[in-house]
Amino acid sequence: MIGIIDYDAGNIKSVEKALAYIGEETIVSRDPEVLLKADKAILPGVGSFGQAMENLHRYNLVPVIKDMVKNNTPFLGICLGLQLLFESSEETPGVEGIGILKGKILRIPPAEGLKIPHMGWNSLHLQNNGRLFQGIPEDTYVYFVHSYYLHAEEPEIVKAVTDYSTTIHASVEKGNVFACQFHPEKSSRYGLKILENFAKLEKEGN
Repeated sequence: MIGIIDYDAGNIKSVEKALAYIGEETIVSRDPEVLLKADKAILPGVGSFGQAMENLHRYNLVPVIKDMVKNNTPFLGICLGLQLLFESSEETPGVEGIGILKGKILRIPPAEGLKIPHMGWNSLHLQNNGRLFQGIPEDTYVYFVHSYYLHAEEPEIVKAVTDYSTTIHASVEKGNVFACQFHPEKSSRYGLKILENFAKLEKEGN
């Protein structure tokens, strides 16, 4: 059972639908007891960093997320869900992220001919042998919608990058924490394959 964390930040239905399509059972909840019993967890999200952190605190979900990570439950952040796992974002100065991973969320710098927000398909350059990317070809195109991007502090956790005005850390893995700036649930068959790879993961140590 995959727990999808509900904190009023959108994008839940498309994640739920994609997981159902690949045959995975899900439960959408903000109940700590339900989430802590899940085999895996997904933090989806679209919207603003500050509002999302406010919602997570309101529903008392930050300690739940930290407990899941401490328990080695495979955990996937998607889009805004990736950004929230880090320390801070230029979108909302002064608001602390969950801080499970080290790095900053920065505004995509303007560049001639490129629109911000970045909306559309970009190719991935794979590196550091990411577990989510087993069976995924180099230069696979995935779907992005964002105005801010991750610069991770630890280069070894970066498993995929893309270029859009700058080098964007598009996916990271550390222990049993995984995150994608792009939307695997909207990224056609290879996006579904990424979700399948996540669904097949075991807790570290099992």
